[in-house]
Amino acid sequence: MKKVLVIVNISKDESLTLAEKIDSFLKNKGIQTVLYDFDGFAGNVSFSGYDLAVTLGGDGTVLFAARNAVRENIPVFPVNLGQFGFIASVQPENWNPSLEQALRGEAVFEERSLLSVRVLRDGLCVYSSLGLNDAVIFGERGASTISLDVNYDGRPLCKLKSDGVIIATSTGSTAYSAAAGGPILSPTLDAFVFTPVNAFSLSSRPIVLGMDRELEIFMGKSRVREYGVTVDGQEPFSLEYGDRVVVSRFEKNVRLLCATEEKFYGALRSKLNWSGGPYA
Repeated sequence: MKKVLVIVNISKDESLTLAEKIDSFLKNKGIQTVLYDFDGFAGNVSFSGYDLAVTLGGDGTVLFAARNAVRENIPVFPVNLGQFGFIASVQPENWNPSLEQALRGEAVFEERSLLSVRVLRDGLCVYSSLGLNDAVIFGERGASTISLDVNYDGRPLCKLKSDGVIIATSTGSTAYSAAAGGPILSPTLDAFVFTPVNAFSLSSRPIVLGMDRELEIFMGKSRVREYGVTVDGQEPFSLEYGDRVVVSRFEKNVRLLCATEEKFYGALRSKLNWSGGPYA
């Protein structure tokens, strides 16, 4: 490797300290480094010219890196400085040997699928983004029911009245979707989790759908006129009546270094107390 981008979550003091150590470590190996300050709300930036992206933060920092790294086929080395660490799987005390493995090309990795999200208005694409976790459609005023017509593979799926809807990847199934009652999926599955938020019907339940086909969500007539969509909680966009949100699987997968299903299930047990037994 010749050039590494180190993404520093500037809201975490420990990330600044660790960035200095990793910067020095890489430079001693003759590797050029560039430090990028991430404030939690940065949009898309070019990762062109880099061989690796190192993230120092929580899962949100990885989400930012993933949608930019995948376009350039750059792997992501995610160091966990957050609370959960479902995606950021490298613990800070283990960064050195794990990064050594990555530089030698010996690190295990997982490929994760991403969402491609487009907003069509009068036949034109007015917004597009990628998401590793999810896309969320909501009423911008909050606590207000909106009407959505949903198609899957060009066929009617449902007419939904709810506070909104979450379309999550398997990776994102442990995030907002899980909090709204959606199922948790193995992160290597290629699937959508379609989770209504506070649906005005007892029959509206989360559903798992194959990622090989498109979801289309049409903004229907509602008393609420202000809708919005946000991707990975970082890229919001205001919607209008008549807009069509198209969600599909992105053509490439992102590579997360040092990520394994064993670490994922370990995080389920330790972070969400998903142990199947009584608490001690």
